[in-house]
Amino acid sequence: MKSVFLAPIAALALAVPATADDHAPSLAEVLADERRADDRARDQHRNPAETLAFFQVEPTMTVAEYGPGGGWYTRVLAPYLMPAGKYIAFNQDSDGREYRTRAQEARSKGWTERFKSGVAEAMGVEADDVTAFETDEMPEELADTVDRVLIFRSMHGLNIGNRADDVLKAARMMLKDDGMVGVVQHRAPQGASYDDYGARQRGYMRKADVIAIFEANGFELVSESEINANPNDPANWEGGVWTLPPVLATGEDDPRRSEYLGIGESDRMTLLFKKAE
Repeated sequence: MKSVFLAPIAALALAVPATADDHAPSLAEVLADERRADDRARDQHRNPAETLAFFQVEPTMTVAEYGPGGGWYTRVLAPYLMPAGKYIAFNQDSDGREYRTRAQEARSKGWTERFKSGVAEAMGVEADDVTAFETDEMPEELADTVDRVLIFRSMHGLNIGNRADDVLKAARMMLKDDGMVGVVQHRAPQGASYDDYGARQRGYMRKADVIAIFEANGFELVSESEINANPNDPANWEGGVWTLPPVLATGEDDPRRSEYLGIGESDRMTLLFKKAE
């Protein structure tokens, strides 16, 4: 997982305190806060209000986010959930990964403490009151207590790294019987081959492959939405999804850069799963 820098979370959380009658901030209040200006530019592509509504997330729920990365959704979920519900972050086992450098390994293995400290500072609580863990260290008391597990744009990494089973096993263990998993994932084009979009890392995945991974781990598809679809993305970039914003991996000198900016972020599937009987 990427290193998480949570100063923006602190700014956001402190900008939306409880009101005079101590009710938690609404999602609309969290999304509209002026200190979220930099993040808000991506709302048109990530559609947080509509996405969380489709996943049936309520402010009193216990919600676990897999792989918070740069914290974009954390800066929505933490202030929305923590006053009345519970926000949890979890990631794959860092001991089971390969690292290019010692520094990369140190960053990966230290994310839990950094994440907890950042959210604690943001929300005005103790770090011990923030729940963040790796899949091999899931607290036993979390079993059967979580209402929603959310996985944003991470299934391609789990698939190519053969780590999806570990993460979904943890998700199933922590979910209540009626709990569900919400997934947003870059979508491969219609008719794409597995060789191009499964065995090869391009960031995009075929919907059938995502569903198959969940079914193999004891889940079934409940519903799907086109909330995060982008019909302007052909999803066939040689350099993968990172060709498009926000990464724009080909650089400022690419003559097609304006085209990529015009397309916007990737075409994405939005899926909701429940535990299979």
